[in-house]
Amino acid sequence: MNGRPQPPLPVIIDCDTGVDDALALLFAVRHPGIDLRAITCVAGNTDVDGVVRNTLTVLEQAGAPDIPVARGAERPLIEPARSARHVHGGDGMGDLGLPAPTRTPADVDAVTLLRREILASPRPVTLVPTAPLTNIALLLRTHPEVTRNIERIVFMGGAVETGNATPVAEFNVWHDPEAAAILLTAGVPLTMYGLDVFRRVVVPGPLVRRLRADPDAGTRLAGELLAHRPSAPDDDPGDSEAGGLGDAGAVCTVADPAGLTTRLLPVEVALAPGPTRGQTIVDRRARPGESEVHGEGRETALVDVALDVDVRRFVKLYLSTVGP
Repeated sequence: MNGRPQPPLPVIIDCDTGVDDALALLFAVRHPGIDLRAITCVAGNTDVDGVVRNTLTVLEQAGAPDIPVARGAERPLIEPARSARHVHGGDGMGDLGLPAPTRTPADVDAVTLLRREILASPRPVTLVPTAPLTNIALLLRTHPEVTRNIERIVFMGGAVETGNATPVAEFNVWHDPEAAAILLTAGVPLTMYGLDVFRRVVVPGPLVRRLRADPDAGTRLAGELLAHRPSAPDDDPGDSEAGGLGDAGAVCTVADPAGLTTRLLPVEVALAPGPTRGQTIVDRRARPGESEVHGEGRETALVDVALDVDVRRFVKLYLSTVGP
């Protein structure tokens, strides 16, 4: 190590903005170690046109530079689109009444923008999908050459244990399981930032209130979004204004990988119809089982699966980046 400051890491975010996607964008545009080169939008938390609008609004409120934003897939590869408006509000952004953006999206589609920006980057890109993986699957199938300039894909999706869309499936993977399965064939290093850590990174109520009172529009927006996204009931029932970072934790991982504990594990996605569809099956066994002994095992992708997170570290990192 020569002690010289490292250049910012080139990052592209694929999102379905979304309250916590917005929190992730606010962090990404303000962290000095991240060079946010592009943002692509996909149907998920709300319809894709709403995602584009919300993304442009967040960039405007944050005073971000002119980052290209492209519209992507309006539905999963096979399934119809199924939004999460009951979580994110009718407009996908907590119904905060934010003004319509004056910025406009790029004149190319998401897959075209992804290919262009990945191949044009002077350094390999870190790709951060915080949404259903439809755009990423289309990119990998249409332009597999992009993988030569992707450093890593850090995706918010999946769960080792409990799901949220179903008892076993997390929303982003459940929304488009085939796309998630394609991601696992990408041939580049993958980090799965799943619900097991996603749910744990919570900003305490007093700090949320401080953000909401800040004169800076972007900082204040972070506070309003956190206030709309309450923490899990068992975190601290007495702290009703505490808010979970959600997707933003995946971007914190890119800025500070040491805050996350991962283990390289086999992962596959359940695609069959029925109650397990969309489940990420993570093999944590110490040794092969009877299935493998009897020749019924399958080759599965190895993924750095997040198993633990330094909550205080990530909360401090987020606040020091987005806050005053």
